[in-house]
Amino acid sequence: MKITDPRAMRALAHPLRLDLIDLLGRIGPATAAECARRLGSTQASCSFHLRQLAKYGYVVEAASGDGRERPWKVADLEQSWSAGQGGVAAAELERVFVEREAGRMLDWSRTRDSAAPEWRGAAFLSGVTAPMTAPELEEVGERLMEVLAPYIARAKGEAAVPPDARFVRVLLSGLPVQEAGGEL
Repeated sequence: MKITDPRAMRALAHPLRLDLIDLLGRIGPATAAECARRLGSTQASCSFHLRQLAKYGYVVEAASGDGRERPWKVADLEQSWSAGQGGVAAAELERVFVEREAGRMLDWSRTRDSAAPEWRGAAFLSGVTAPMTAPELEEVGERLMEVLAPYIARAKGEAAVPPDARFVRVLLSGLPVQEAGGEL
């Protein structure tokens, strides 16, 4: 889902809403009560934020067996936006997103010693600084998404998930390095 509407960007730029989308993407359809239990929030708060997400097409109601419960599901597992084209709303969404992802990386750094050895060995944080043109950087991003495509298909239910699989967050970022004089 490519987000271009500033109102839709503002609707998404809330940590609990991002948590709800993330949770529903991992566990599948769930009610506001279930989301509240898993996220340590209240049912009323989750219900309100799920309705706001639905207003902008991020979540939709899932089929319910008995009609009494109101489960929600993610409309699209992938959301993207262009901070360069969305003005203040996109900049705020990007800020919230980056803070959230930085928090996840810091949490891993603090808790990695308690993780299973195979996950400690498989997890990585790395970076590289290399000279490239804007078109080359765009190509790098596209190729990295191609590498991830089979795993994204699993998350979408389009491919089998191995029984020992866990959800893994892969954060990709390709940004020009700011020079000492402030020039990008």
